[in-house]
This record gives sequence, structure tokens and C-alpha cells, in this order.
Amino acid sequence: MKYLLLLIVLALVFYMLGRKRQPPPAQPPASSAPPPVSRGQTMVACAHCGLHLPEQESLPGRGGAFCSTEHRAAYEAAHARP
Repeated sequence: MKYLLLLIVLALVFYMLGRKRQPPPAQPPASSAPPPVSRGQTMVACAHCGLHLPEQESLPGRGGAFCSTEHRAAYEAAHARP
């Protein structure tokens, strides 16, 4: 019985020593710089209806930016100078 217990203890010791010799799992290197942040588009509101749209897609007019030619014409007709 003593020898069986001694054998189990020795097997456990050798098992633990064998686990410590294995290299730890590889981890990806931690980068010091955060990932680049992409900048969003500048949004503008249509001066006639208030719809928000990207500045590149808006139509410029006398009253600001517009979402369509119809809204630009309607705004300019409503706000025409006498």
C-alpha cells in the first residue's frame, strides 16, 4: 500500500514537472499604438426640409445646402429678394 501511494505521488510530481517545461501558448504581440480611427463624413442639413445628408452629396444654394434641386428651387422661390 505504501509503494502504491509513493508511486502515485512520484507520477504526480513528474506530471507537474512535464507541464512546466512546455512553452506557454503564443500570444500575439501587443501593439503600443491604438488602431487608427476612421473619420466620418461631415453631415449637413437641407435648408428646406431638414434632412441630414453627407456634405459631398448636398447641392449648394443661396440659402445653404439642399438635398435636391426641387428643394433648392422651392427654398429660393420662397425666400426671393424683391
